Amino acid sequence: MLGAGLSAAYGGIGAPREAVTLKPTDTAVAKLEAALLTAAPTLRPQALHAALSAWESLIFRGRAIRAVLTVIDYSLPSTSRRMWVFDLASQKLLFHELVSHGRNSGEDMAEFFSNEEGTLMTSLGAFVTGTTYTGKNGYSLRLRGMDPGINDQAAARTLVVHGAPYVSDDFAHRFGRLGRSHGCPAVRTEIARELIDLVKEQSLLYAWHPSLDSPEPPPATASTAAHRPVQ
Repeated sequence: MLGAGLSAAYGGIGAPREAVTLKPTDTAVAKLEAALLTAAPTLRPQALHAALSAWESLIFRGRAIRAVLTVIDYSLPSTSRRMWVFDLASQKLLFHELVSHGRNSGEDMAEFFSNEEGTLMTSLGAFVTGTTYTGKNGYSLRLRGMDPGINDQAAARTLVVHGAPYVSDDFAHRFGRLGRSHGCPAVRTEIARELIDLVKEQSLLYAWHPSLDSPEPPPATASTAAHRPVQ
């Protein structure tokens, strides 16, 4: 059974965090993708496919070792619940949440993305989660960008998952959008600790936008828009 195999091989919820180099079969991943879309019908298939492709690649390289996957679809407005967290072993949806984007990425819609320090924009692509710490934004989770030139400055930019009071349904109703971060994927304070503890230590967070599938960025945003990640 796919779920049992993933749990044993790839470190599902509560499993030991030990590196693996096995790669799931194409058939197994196709079945997994179909099951996850059933569990999360509002998730764009393109976003999930890209995330699972990155997960496969990182598993094969021994860089992401847990069967926990976070997908963010930044083509959706900030007022939508555009973050999904899955347990791949059980094929269950664990969280479906609001998540912020960077201050200079756009208002309600995220339109601009960057890997550069000081831009206050969101970065796209594959991130492997690291350790936690408590800082100015409270309990936070370090992220390491895995796509050269796309998000590999994430650690230097201190892009982390953290809770924020400007990420809430009430804020969205009052202002027509969520508040914005300095580029971090901030979540609701009420669930931040639980979510962070679930995904910490070498699971995959994948931030998707249709521009990742474009061969070239629009001329007006060429200096800061995301290109296709190298996986």
